[in-house]
Amino acid sequence: MLAEYISIAFGFIFISNVLLSQFLGICSFIGVSTKRSNAIGMSLSVIGVMLIAAIVSWVIYNLILVPLDIAFLYLIVFILVIAFLVQLLEMILKKYIPGLYKSLGIYLPLITTNCAILGVAVNATTKLNYNFGETVVYALAIGIGYLLVMVMFSSIRERIASYPIPKPFKGVAIALIIAGMMALAFKGLAGVI
Repeated sequence: MLAEYISIAFGFIFISNVLLSQFLGICSFIGVSTKRSNAIGMSLSVIGVMLIAAIVSWVIYNLILVPLDIAFLYLIVFILVIAFLVQLLEMILKKYIPGLYKSLGIYLPLITTNCAILGVAVNATTKLNYNFGETVVYALAIGIGYLLVMVMFSSIRERIASYPIPKPFKGVAIALIIAGMMALAFKGLAGVI
């Protein structure tokens, strides 16, 4: 069982990374990654919401929706769970970490529509049919992979901001080129791990 958990963790942190392989959560990936501190704050917020949303969604799906034979409502229920968790996170950050709250700006409420979070809840419960332990490891691995890529990407973007880049490649264009190169590098790990 431990080997299975390790396989899930390594697979979804490095090989099937949510940002570079599944291309989920790209909006925050491009928008918040200009500064490392913002990327870390966003990533930790996403990890928290993703982990709790996956756990709550798994419990609701397997203990309520399936036994009541209303599993077809899973998408609506998962979206409501995520929206509630993001609102709770927003209130907590606004009260206790106002600097991070301001720096994340519009991207904080966008966590509600971050398809990576919904994707984790849906995949763990309906597509991959993970048990509770596997769901927790899966959600945590996806979150850690998100954090890893966000930190690496924001570090690169901070460094290249001071370099003379041709005008057509400035901003999002160079960010997408870097993201593509990172995706190739992470995909290359498939044969190693």
